[in-house]
Amino acid sequence: MIDRELTHAEIFPEERLPDPVSLIEKGRQKARDVTIGPCAFLDHHGVACEAEYKRRAMAAGDLMFHAQIGFRDPNKTLEAYGGIYRALTQGGGRLDRFGICLDWSMGYPAAQRQGRPRGTGLLMNAESDFAALTAMAPVAPHFGDFVLGMPAALENTQAALKAGATAIGNLGQYFTFRLPGWEDDVATTTATLEALALIAAQPEKVLVHSNLDDGFAALFADLACSFGAVLLERYIVEDLLGASLSHCYGHTFSEPLSRLAFQRALAQQPGAPGTMVYGNTTLYRGDGSENYAALCSYLSIDLIAQHLAPTGHAVNPVPLTEASRIPDRDEVVMAQKVGQRLAERVPDWAGLIDLAAADRQAATLIQGGMLFKDRVLAGLGAAGVDTQNPLELLLALRRVGARRLEELFGPGAPNADRPRGRQALIPTTEIRDLESRAKSVIDALTPDQRTALAGANLSVCVCATDVHEYGKILLEEILKGLGVTTLDGGIHSEPAAIAALVKAGRADLVAISTYNGIALDYLTAVKQALQAEGLDLPVLIGGRLNQIPEHSNTSLPMDVTAEIAAAGGIACAEADQLLDHLLALLPDQDRGAKT
Repeated sequence: MIDRELTHAEIFPEERLPDPVSLIEKGRQKARDVTIGPCAFLDHHGVACEAEYKRRAMAAGDLMFHAQIGFRDPNKTLEAYGGIYRALTQGGGRLDRFGICLDWSMGYPAAQRQGRPRGTGLLMNAESDFAALTAMAPVAPHFGDFVLGMPAALENTQAALKAGATAIGNLGQYFTFRLPGWEDDVATTTATLEALALIAAQPEKVLVHSNLDDGFAALFADLACSFGAVLLERYIVEDLLGASLSHCYGHTFSEPLSRLAFQRALAQQPGAPGTMVYGNTTLYRGDGSENYAALCSYLSIDLIAQHLAPTGHAVNPVPLTEASRIPDRDEVVMAQKVGQRLAERVPDWAGLIDLAAADRQAATLIQGGMLFKDRVLAGLGAAGVDTQNPLELLLALRRVGARRLEELFGPGAPNADRPRGRQALIPTTEIRDLESRAKSVIDALTPDQRTALAGANLSVCVCATDVHEYGKILLEEILKGLGVTTLDGGIHSEPAAIAALVKAGRADLVAISTYNGIALDYLTAVKQALQAEGLDLPVLIGGRLNQIPEHSNTSLPMDVTAEIAAAGGIACAEADQLLDHLLALLPDQDRGAKT
């Protein structure tokens, strides 16, 4: 566990930071000209904002539904916005909100997007593009990702507001996401702060959306710290800036009890209604039919939770193909129909649930989360951070990072044998699962092979292309268990930085974890950066090995495993393939055969 205290100079090497008061005032001034525009959702339902609509549904006992769309082809996205709504409502169903999957390159300022790498999502180059989308159906538009927390936060927020969006995010990404080629975190923070001030100054309530699983929650080993992140973000957004914060969670909440307990802990907190509870996509591991079990598993918990203690979160039936590629329109409709059929049974099931265990865990989450929040603020304050200055506080949290915050300030008792050096009050299910999977991989080796690897003085550079870094964590757990040195290449690492780290640390191998849409381009850039440093070593890449081909008319990513091999990379479908390449680095007599 890290026991060295934080210092102001370590967090803020700059001589001076921008003045938050003037930034907030600039954002407020923009509210004179930038206000919530008309859209089909607000007009159809006769509400001033989505928060009003949510509270109306909560009072009526209505369960709300959320779907995600955002194809690279703008016309396909427009068609899906209206087509999915009609397909569901014509059959007697409902759809309350759409999450728009913007491309991550939308995070760059519009004037600087030309020539930047792209992902698989929707690119909207003009304010009229936002308005054209929200006019397609009376469904609440949710511009979640790559708006707040990005260098383009202010301009994208303005466009979203003018298009009638009253739920804008994703603040969670501010803390963890790094755009390739963009190093100016002060500019990112100032843009985000101005955007938050603009939102706070609106005459109607605009929900500041934060997906915890895209932020610190995915990186903590203790679920109580994740709840502490809720309280820290609320302190910044609501107490310091006067806006309304609305949280999303769910991607990584695989264990039913903790999923229910987290919702019930949120239900006990005052504030704005939630945006959505996201589908537990980390459960999607089999083929489409096997994933039906995962879909129904988490939806049942989410629907019952909203029935018993409404928090305003819309439930999100994630299409079964999400684990392998971007779902198409019909797959979105199918998942929604499954969810709405399940919702019909909720009143019959709710009485079967014994809430005592969930409420005990919820109490632990609240108590531990409050302790974590207080310790973080006290610790940062002791380091000279002005915790009433939202710019300093945002920047400090981002720079210190989830791991060190948990190591220094986590609510659990110190325990050097546990992740982050602390005994978790409620271990996150994903961290436990990753530890178990790492052990299974290690156990596939013979004792002699494990001994040989531990004594070989090998070094592996491990990095991830994006914030979805569970693959990176799994690799690090495997290497740690084998006694192999790891060089932390971070997430969203620049290829040149990876090459420099590899050279300085004399790495024997590079292992890259990727999520969606950039596998080939990133692998190629890393290989070129290594070559420029005169380095020739194996580069492994695993995860979702796909990419949208140039000039594609489908907007769907295609598998690029063969192209990765042609580019000199090594595609790994499973983490245990790392073992073969580690063993190949040993002398012949030490390699043996796996058990």
